[in-house]
Amino acid sequence: MENIIEIPKTQVVMAFVATCIEATARLLNASYKDVYQRMKNVGLIEHYILPHYEVLHSESRENIAEGMVECLNNWEGKK
Repeated sequence: MENIIEIPKTQVVMAFVATCIEATARLLNASYKDVYQRMKNVGLIEHYILPHYEVLHSESRENIAEGMVECLNNWEGKK
């Protein structure tokens, strides 16, 4: 019998958040640190990515990155 390692959902979700940040950074040709800071400043991670994880994680990286850029720009414009 194989040993199966179960990863806690919290770790899976946080890895997804990191993927969102990195994919967005690539699309914007920016550093992931800058994109993380921008997302943090407008609450995008806490108020968009985490609450909508179940829907977002089924999308392609390209769609996620495009949606994140659009959302980030919109949320920054409201500040």
